[in-house]
Amino acid sequence: MRVKDSRPHDLSEEQLGFRRRGAVRWLLPTVLASAGLKAVLAGIFGAYADKRELQSGLPAKIYTHGDDELWFDFVADLGDGFDATYSVASVLAAPELAPGGDLRLPRGQVLVMGGDQAYPSASATAYEDRTKGPYRAAFPREGDVEDRPTLFALPGNHDWYDGLTAFLRVFAQSRPVGGWDTEQSRSYFAIQLPQRWWLLAIDTQFDEYIDAPQLAYFQRATAQMREGDAVILCTPKPAWIKAGSGGDARGYDAIRFFERQIVRPAGATVQVMLSGDSHHYARYAEHEGTGQRITSGGGGAYLTATHLLPKTLELPPKTSRVTETDEHTTFDRARTYPSADRSSRLANGIFRLPWRNPGFWGLTAFLQTVIALLVQFGLASEPHGVFGTLAVWAPAAFAALGTVVGGVLFARLGLERSSFAAGVAGVIHSAAHLALAGFWAVVLYRLEANAAEWVTVVVALIGTPVVVGFVDSLVVGLYLLVACRFGFNTNEVFAGQSIEDYKGFLRLHIDPEGALTIYPIKVPKVCRKWKADPDGAPGTPWLVPADGPIVTELIEQPIEVTRASVAATARV
Repeated sequence: MRVKDSRPHDLSEEQLGFRRRGAVRWLLPTVLASAGLKAVLAGIFGAYADKRELQSGLPAKIYTHGDDELWFDFVADLGDGFDATYSVASVLAAPELAPGGDLRLPRGQVLVMGGDQAYPSASATAYEDRTKGPYRAAFPREGDVEDRPTLFALPGNHDWYDGLTAFLRVFAQSRPVGGWDTEQSRSYFAIQLPQRWWLLAIDTQFDEYIDAPQLAYFQRATAQMREGDAVILCTPKPAWIKAGSGGDARGYDAIRFFERQIVRPAGATVQVMLSGDSHHYARYAEHEGTGQRITSGGGGAYLTATHLLPKTLELPPKTSRVTETDEHTTFDRARTYPSADRSSRLANGIFRLPWRNPGFWGLTAFLQTVIALLVQFGLASEPHGVFGTLAVWAPAAFAALGTVVGGVLFARLGLERSSFAAGVAGVIHSAAHLALAGFWAVVLYRLEANAAEWVTVVVALIGTPVVVGFVDSLVVGLYLLVACRFGFNTNEVFAGQSIEDYKGFLRLHIDPEGALTIYPIKVPKVCRKWKADPDGAPGTPWLVPADGPIVTELIEQPIEVTRASVAATARV
């Protein structure tokens, strides 16, 4: 894809230099199949395609940004649909934000992308159309600008699906992304910030170990620390959520190992942990202490639920495999965006599944048509003997068995361990689909006996996919709504809706006194109608909202974290 060297006059791909992609429809059959296959292959061959060991031959620089103070941004889960991604990118690129009252926040001198920079999987085309293109259009590299901001990126699981090949080409070869420079040469990095603050971003791949070259790199970084330094630790996933609420502790064990073996021996303390992966904002504050654990994954991907998040976390968990787990700390859920009540109401929108994902409607229509025809075949046949009966009903039986197996596997998506309850939920879900198919087959059978043949054919070929397929997709929606209350398919409830609003990111500031202030910014509604701005000043966005500026607000009052052992507070 060619890079534009002049401002576009319209929104065409030819003028922009990239294609404006729609939001990924995750329950679309082709997307499910492709993403699922890549996830399985990445899980199987991930160790063999692990680029982290090979990065030991690349430069291992420790970066420094800021003198007395520094403004910097954190955004994650961004490379999805154009409207959401570009809305957030244009806000990040703005010279100044006014999220409320007299508050004025200058653009960050450093931008940290916290993972999943392209969906549904990494590739040169996906990065160009879903990340580089929108960010270049939001902050074009035009005019003579001194002290350009710098971009660092940490890979998430979607960046890893091709073994990190495309990620390293985009972010680790000193190639600019619009008006942002890039400096990193590896998939992990350490940045020395002002006033004895540090930002360390670790690459744990798929919750795997931290490789030896990476540990050696961070040991070099922490060797420059002094007693009392403070660390902001960026991780690909908020592993503290599952671990602290009784779930899988492997991801958190890797983080804890890094903190205990790399950070603490240097006399430093991890004051803040930042992550994306979950597409919402959720902050957990240490009950009696300074720690902050923040998930901020609102960069552009579909919204995920907040009403199912635990109210408290116990860290490290009792299931931790890291030795000396007698140090237990409680973290309280301080704020989420959207709120738990709003998230619960949004979950009900899964009933719009046929309209939000017409392709999924097509899938249920196809499956119902096949099952109904097979049952109809059995009802209409006149078999002779046991073997004749088996031959007639075998196709329908295999279809029913496949439906049950598929339902059980679907119910277990996202679960670390096999669950008997999830299996039961899958069987019940499958039974509902089979009951609908059986009912419709009986209707067609009786219709054939009492109506003209052409009427039966029309009803079967049109009524089955249009009406029964539609009802069947509603059955899926009802199942998801009920199942998520019991902890199953919680991600699919929101993935099926592809909600693009409720976006956000973090703007952070280290002041000359050494205090870190975190400003959680929300974009309540993304822009969906754009117009080109061919006469705009150099460095201003190529596209601007057609119906007024994008509104930004604070999710909550700014959070202050001091480097010293003083509890974090929120300004009132």
